[in-house]
Amino acid sequence: MPAASERIQQISESDLEGWEVYVEAKSRIRCGEEIIMLAIGDHDFDTPSQSVAACKTALDDGRHNYTAIQGEPGLLEAIAKVSTAASGVDVTTNQVVAVPGGQAGLYAAMQAVLNPGDHVIVISPHYVTYPGTIRSAGGEFTLVEALPENGFQPTADAISNAIQENTKAVLINSPNNPTGTIYSKETLDKLAQVCIDKDLWLISDEVYWALSMGNHVSPLSLPQMRQRTIVVQSMSKSHGMTGWRIGWLIAPEEMIYYLTQHNLVSNYGMCDFISTAAVAALNGEFGVTEIADRYQQRGEVFRSAIADATDLIPISPSGGMYIMLDVRSIAPNTEKFAFDLLSEKKIAVMPGESFGPSTAGHIRISLCQSKTKLREAATRLSEFSSNYSQ
Repeated sequence: MPAASERIQQISESDLEGWEVYVEAKSRIRCGEEIIMLAIGDHDFDTPSQSVAACKTALDDGRHNYTAIQGEPGLLEAIAKVSTAASGVDVTTNQVVAVPGGQAGLYAAMQAVLNPGDHVIVISPHYVTYPGTIRSAGGEFTLVEALPENGFQPTADAISNAIQENTKAVLINSPNNPTGTIYSKETLDKLAQVCIDKDLWLISDEVYWALSMGNHVSPLSLPQMRQRTIVVQSMSKSHGMTGWRIGWLIAPEEMIYYLTQHNLVSNYGMCDFISTAAVAALNGEFGVTEIADRYQQRGEVFRSAIADATDLIPISPSGGMYIMLDVRSIAPNTEKFAFDLLSEKKIAVMPGESFGPSTAGHIRISLCQSKTKLREAATRLSEFSSNYSQ
C-alpha cells in the first residue's frame, strides 16, 4: 500500500512505554485472573444516575440530530458558568468550544497553535499522550523536568533554558497526572512571565480541576494571560463521565473561531443527546462533590494502610485521583518492579517512567478501586516490597 504519513507513524512510536503492564493486566483479567487494577484512571462506579436519566430523556425526546459546530447554546452557557467558577475569571460563551473529551481538546489545541517544525516545552511528569499529540501537529518538544525534590513544581529558569527560536508554546497539567501536584500561584506567576516575555502560548490541561480540594489555580486568572492561554477541560473525572466524551476548550475569541472550524473538519459537532445530558450534569453539578470526597477518602485510606512500609514512600497529592509511591530505595527499574508485582501479587500499577524521567523510581497508584480493595492492595504491596530485590 502507499506509505502512511510520517506524523501518524510517529504517534505509534515509544510514547506508550510503560503501558505494557496495564495491557498485560487487562489480558489476564479477560482470561479470568483476579487482578487488583490500580493502573488506570477510570472510575469503578457508574455515572451519576441523574446524568444517565437526563440522557435517556433526551433520547426519548428525539435529540438525535446534528448540533451546532461550536457546541449547542445551552451547553456553551453551562460550560461558561462552570469555567468561570473554576478559573475565577469571567468566561463567556464566545470563549469556549465543546469537544468530544479532553484528549480531543488537547489535539485541537496543538493543531491550532503549531506549524510544522514548531517547538513545545512540556512540563514533566506529563500525561502519556502529550508527545504523540504534539507530533500529530508536526511539532517537536522538549521535556522540562519538575523534580521530586522541588515538590514536582516546575521552575521558570528550567523553562527559560529550554526555549528555542522555534518555541511556540508551553504545555502544563495541574492538578497533575500522575503526581497530584497542584502548581502554586508563585510557580504559575513565574511561568506566566516567561510566556509573556517570549510571546508564547500556554496550554493548560486542567481536567482534574474538580479534584483539587479548592486549591486549583488557573493561569487564566493571571494578569495578561487571557490572550495567550488555552485551557483544556473535561467532564470525565469531575462528573464521572469518562466514556461520554464531553470536554471543552477555553481560549481567546479569535482562537475559538479557528477551533470551531477545526471542529467542522474533525468531529462535526457533539452528540445531541449527550450534549443535553451534559447540560443537566453541569447545571446540576451531579456527582461533583461526592466524587471529589470519595477520592480524598480513598487516598487517606491507602496512605494509612501503607504507612508502615518503609520502602514505599507516598507522595501526598494535592489533587487528582492518584498517589505516587517513591520506591527508589528498592527498585531502580520500576517497569520490572511493576511486572514482578503483577506476577507475584496480582496488582497492576503504572511505572513512573511512563510519565517522564522525573518520576523514575516511582509507581503510580490509581484510587479507582473500593476502600476494601485499596487496603488489600496496600497489604500485598507491603509484603512484596519487604522482600523485593532486583
